[in-house]
Amino acid sequence: MAVQAPQPPAHRVALVAFPGIRAFDVSVITEVWGTDRTDRGAPSFDLRRVAVDSTPVPMRGGLALHPDRTLTWLSRADLIVIPGLDDHLTPAPTPVLDALRRAHARGTTLAALCGGAFTLAQAGLLDGRRAITHWNLIDLLRTHHPRVNVVPDALFIEDDNIWTAAGTAAGIDLCLHLVRRTHGAEAAATIARSMVTAPFRTGTQAQFIEHPTPRADRDADTLAAVREHALRHLHEPLTVADLAAYAGMSPRSFARHFTAATGTTPLRWLLDQRIATAQKLLERTDLPMPEIARRAGFGSEVTMRQHFASRLATSPRAYRAAFSTPAPAPGTGAPDSTSVTGGSSPIAR
Repeated sequence: MAVQAPQPPAHRVALVAFPGIRAFDVSVITEVWGTDRTDRGAPSFDLRRVAVDSTPVPMRGGLALHPDRTLTWLSRADLIVIPGLDDHLTPAPTPVLDALRRAHARGTTLAALCGGAFTLAQAGLLDGRRAITHWNLIDLLRTHHPRVNVVPDALFIEDDNIWTAAGTAAGIDLCLHLVRRTHGAEAAATIARSMVTAPFRTGTQAQFIEHPTPRADRDADTLAAVREHALRHLHEPLTVADLAAYAGMSPRSFARHFTAATGTTPLRWLLDQRIATAQKLLERTDLPMPEIARRAGFGSEVTMRQHFASRLATSPRAYRAAFSTPAPAPGTGAPDSTSVTGGSSPIAR
């Protein structure tokens, strides 16, 4: 009888709750870390709703969150997530602020969604650090917390193991990113598929895109076709000029329209897709490094290693050691390594 390998301990995640937190953010946190997807190969999570005491926490719309742990549980958490607020100037209870300070001093990762940055700022944890919030709240955060280095436009950023995110959908992006950096790209993709959301948007993308005009709609259709073409030919030495030619535009016009439509530059998008493809190949296959570099379009293992170091702060070999999964048995219907492509759908931003 085969002996099963021991399962790694569940990743412990704490959702910090107090009156005034947004129900949407609570739902996002719960959907990402509170749903059991181990039957689909996702990691095991232990999500706890943590508050000052066991009193139900009221939320807008007649909802209430019932805590299952008090603040003492934060000392056991691997990750602490703070939801946004309905009223962004809502004062957090002093015990919550004290507990967040102690958690950061211990080295625990902290993450705030949307207006949750105001809670971290109240605790003084963002003083002198870079942070982001919803674009419509940037001036408010600067006014009430002038010591925070507020970044004007990003989806999410990190400073000293403290993560902050922009509004609404960017909170989903940050949650999936935190899964990706701890458990690998395939784990994040599994959760994203379950949620029917884009598995990969980088934190440096613009927060929002202006309302499209009919001309912009036509450009978006063209650019979607370009992105699909690029994903199907990542193994080739594509350049921005190549993509512009495929779109029938000049490189300068193409870059302008691409950035307006996606919130990121063509070069950064292309590099993101190459890295995502390499991550999946490292996780799913035992292909040698030069072959992975070729399939992902880096050209050489040296170039791939350089981009992994600058973007992921690790090497391809260390990434494979941390996140590789056993090859599927024949006939299981698992994806073949030759079918692995980029991290986003061709039409997803």
